[in-house]
Amino acid sequence: MVEEKQKLVEVENLKVHFPIFGGVLSRRVATVKAVDGISFSINRKETIGMVGESGCGKTTVGRALVAILRQLYPEVEISGSIKYHDHGKTVDFAKLKANELRKYRSKVQMIFQDPFASLNPRMTVAQIISEPLQLHTNMSDAEMKERVGWLLDKVGLQPEQGYRYPHEFSGGQRQRVGIARALATNPDLIICDEPVSALDVSIQAQVINLMMDLQEEFGMSYLFIAHDLSVVEHIADRIAVMYLGNIVEFGESSTVYYHPRHPYSKALLSAVPRPDPRRQREHRIVLEGDVPSPLHKPSGCGFRTRCPLAQKSCAENIPPLDEHAPEHWVACPIVKNNH
Repeated sequence: MVEEKQKLVEVENLKVHFPIFGGVLSRRVATVKAVDGISFSINRKETIGMVGESGCGKTTVGRALVAILRQLYPEVEISGSIKYHDHGKTVDFAKLKANELRKYRSKVQMIFQDPFASLNPRMTVAQIISEPLQLHTNMSDAEMKERVGWLLDKVGLQPEQGYRYPHEFSGGQRQRVGIARALATNPDLIICDEPVSALDVSIQAQVINLMMDLQEEFGMSYLFIAHDLSVVEHIADRIAVMYLGNIVEFGESSTVYYHPRHPYSKALLSAVPRPDPRRQREHRIVLEGDVPSPLHKPSGCGFRTRCPLAQKSCAENIPPLDEHAPEHWVACPIVKNNH
């Protein structure tokens, strides 16, 4: 019998807009549409990979899911819903106030992109990892010390290394500390914001394999944000491809990676280096022009100004994410009509 997938998070029509103020009176002069109406879900024990060029809105989605955007940018405008299913109870992170969110903070954690900037240089590793435990649990000092040692061991570090400071560790070791901190409160979901992009290639594989082993052991879900499609294909169950604030393709990892349908996904994948020199290289798709600014998004489909298939109708409406094949969604009516 196939195990039924339990939804952990459901994102529906999420929009994140940043107002721009200018002039003598600081009036609103423009709006950055960082995320412009996306919908997807994350199941329990599942990894969703989110890929796209810089500035497409991936990190903003991650920050919205961990509910820290309003703390970072008080003027931000968030609409839509982020429904978190907490063992029979459903809460909408997009609607909760800061004091109401506190009880759920331990359930959703984040691993940041830069292991050099995300750890407080004035705190020891043990203090960094125990901070979430102090905020969200009633553990005694002895219990916290034991938990920190156990977590360090789980991420491949020695418990006695907890007395050291971040500058005494390499980049890969610092990212392991970041993973240990994220694991401290037994979260259901970890947002991984390009967790290996700042690391050497040889260290990247170690960190990715560690994260997969920890997921197998503890059963949490990941939203894995990255540029590198080959890394995402290795770790993700499903992949969402983003362009200029919208998801343009979403489906099973192997389907999106080996059989992309959207023109943008095809262009991204044609640039992935192939390790086998004997294999004939596929035709490289070079996109014309630059990515438009989120301040001045094209009307209709955001990709139409660079798309080789673009037609006049593409400027009229933002294409919906339609299911072209079972469990494979593509936001392009032209592709669907040509199928």
